[in-house]
Amino acid sequence: MRPKRLTPPVRRTARRWRTPPAITSGAEAFEGLAVLEEIGGQLGFLLWQAARDVALWAGFPPEERPELFAPGADATLHSLMRSAGVDVQLESSLMTIVRMIGSPDAARAETVELACQHIAHWADVHGYPATAIAFAQAAALTVPHDASAAYAVGKIARRRAEYSRAETWFRRAIALARQSGDWGSYALAFSGLGNLYKQRGNFPAARRFHVRALRAARRHSLRSIQGSALHDLFVIAAAGNHKDDAERYARGAFESYGPDHPRLAALANDIAYFWVERGHFAPALTVFEALLPHMARQEDRLVCLANIVRSAAGAGERRQFEQTWDEVWDGLSRDEGTENSAQVLLELAHGAAQLGEYERAERAAERAVRTARERGEAKTLMTAESVLESVRRGRGARNRAAADAPRPEAPQETELFATDLVRMLNTSLVTR
Repeated sequence: MRPKRLTPPVRRTARRWRTPPAITSGAEAFEGLAVLEEIGGQLGFLLWQAARDVALWAGFPPEERPELFAPGADATLHSLMRSAGVDVQLESSLMTIVRMIGSPDAARAETVELACQHIAHWADVHGYPATAIAFAQAAALTVPHDASAAYAVGKIARRRAEYSRAETWFRRAIALARQSGDWGSYALAFSGLGNLYKQRGNFPAARRFHVRALRAARRHSLRSIQGSALHDLFVIAAAGNHKDDAERYARGAFESYGPDHPRLAALANDIAYFWVERGHFAPALTVFEALLPHMARQEDRLVCLANIVRSAAGAGERRQFEQTWDEVWDGLSRDEGTENSAQVLLELAHGAAQLGEYERAERAAERAVRTARERGEAKTLMTAESVLESVRRGRGARNRAAADAPRPEAPQETELFATDLVRMLNTSLVTR
């Protein structure tokens, strides 16, 4: 009998995930130039230097850091802080970086990262996106294995329309999160990629990434992220006119959010506007009315009021249309040319046209065209010109049939969903 053939045992090794590198600079002539251009003066130079110093420190292993900075470099930066008139909110974080320069071997990565994240947040709030991304990136470089820090860079870069840079940071966050088991950052990074592709107009890719975010959130019981993923999928389905999918995702997001979720009001607004575009004006009107107390900023309040104008017109509520129109028109006159002004005017034009008020509709549409042109909003300008042309055709025909036509009733499930949304929005106000 022939002996059995012996085979060597299979050696199993742990699977290693490759962490993709990320893009660390934009299109500027040299790294950090955007910070100098954005803020300028001594403060701009101070922040530019601080971000560069952190990136330099993070790029060397601990044993090579003691001789990294020239003697007195910390005193120089500290002196610049005093002369630059630094915002009190930045003092503590910048002093952390000064101490890092003075004792580079003693500085802790987590402390430096926290200081950079704080400066990034300050810059983001004050409208300095280039500075925000510089410090968010400096923070991520100090803790190179932290997925949440990488995700933060990608999110700011996406908002700044640096899509290639954002994508590399999101993909890096996914790899790091998978290695460390940070499933929250893992799901959020897929969501970030989904929103990036949605902004670029690639809706099939956006949907795929949001589906992956949803699966990860469900698998690891991340209810809030699950709701956000369903919300994003609803927006994509609504944009593609996939009615059944949109309604299913909207209901799922609503059930996942609850009254305390920060995106509840945004979801309710998106759902109500979806109903407006489908001609379900009455349920949309009840939701927009419930949303109004949630609008703290004047610009957001005007958008909501404009949606009420259009919904009231579509629902045949002429008195409410008249009252709200005057409030929005007066508000726009006080805040001419602000963000969303053109879109607000378009909603007014739609509402007036629905009631056969063509002179009023033409006036709003003409103003929308002018505002969009002045603000360089190309997409909104095209829409406004189309609406203006449509209004003029309707006015020329003196066609008031639309105003007198019977309003189609919304499906019962839409009415019930609107009731649930209003109840949740009211509960959210009480629990604040």
